[in-house]
Amino acid sequence: MAGEQELIASAVLPAGSARSTSATKPLSRPIPATVSTTTAVASRPAGRWPSWLWGALLPLACLAMAELAVRLGWMASHLLPAPSEVIRTLVQLAQHGDLLTHISASSLRVAAGFGLGAGTAVLAGGLVGLSPLAAALLTPSFQALRAIPSLAWVPLLLLWLGIDEASKVVLIAIGAFFPVYMGLASGIRDVDRKLVDVARLRGLGRVALARRVLLPAAMPALWTGLRNGLSLAWMFMVAAELIAASRGLGYLLTDGRETSRTDLVLAAIVLLALLGKLSDSVMAAAERRVLRWRDSFGGAT
Repeated sequence: MAGEQELIASAVLPAGSARSTSATKPLSRPIPATVSTTTAVASRPAGRWPSWLWGALLPLACLAMAELAVRLGWMASHLLPAPSEVIRTLVQLAQHGDLLTHISASSLRVAAGFGLGAGTAVLAGGLVGLSPLAAALLTPSFQALRAIPSLAWVPLLLLWLGIDEASKVVLIAIGAFFPVYMGLASGIRDVDRKLVDVARLRGLGRVALARRVLLPAAMPALWTGLRNGLSLAWMFMVAAELIAASRGLGYLLTDGRETSRTDLVLAAIVLLALLGKLSDSVMAAAERRVLRWRDSFGGAT
């Protein structure tokens, strides 16, 4: 660890500042408390309210306005049910046992598809980022495939894999693949050249260079790609379940449309939003834990 810190310090400091080891000793002193306090204040919203409460203000205000508009007759209830009616629908689904069934089916599909897509993307992104030959061979094809809409894959996957779970999982994996692949490949490509030059001067080989410099430096971009890929996995899951499914949140959307139940459609949308936010929060917490060494501005996540 000390060798890696010395490696990074020698790459970042100007050439004249590396004349002696005594010149770099002050860097090891603790950072004054005023800096950490300023950073904490800068990353916190104004006032003493917790950040999650600030984030809940806008949704709560929209729900209150929607409830008021329906109750006062400004909006037809068959077009926009009151939020209280949507909550009542969710409670009924939970009482009948259908809510957990649909949530579990969709969540398992997203987990399987995201795992498959993200794992494949890490391998492909690492190969493209580390090998100029692989980048020249694969990048044009991946860029072309990335432009294909999700619904365009559905007929082909149904013909190849049928209407079982395999076609749904593969479609979700396709959606999760490209953000993770782009994040890792671009993260490796954008590593500061000074770090690479200093690592080579220290005698690091190709494997050690990738393990100790390139991949750690690309981790922030990889985690951004993982979070974006997880969001797209939920979107592709809906596309998969809208075509052929007997359970899941996408099935609830189809059932609500066919029975003209706007409350059921909105209930499924609310569940998708909550599950998407919950999964992204878990991913953000894991990102903060893995990248706790990063000294960044912070801000909202």
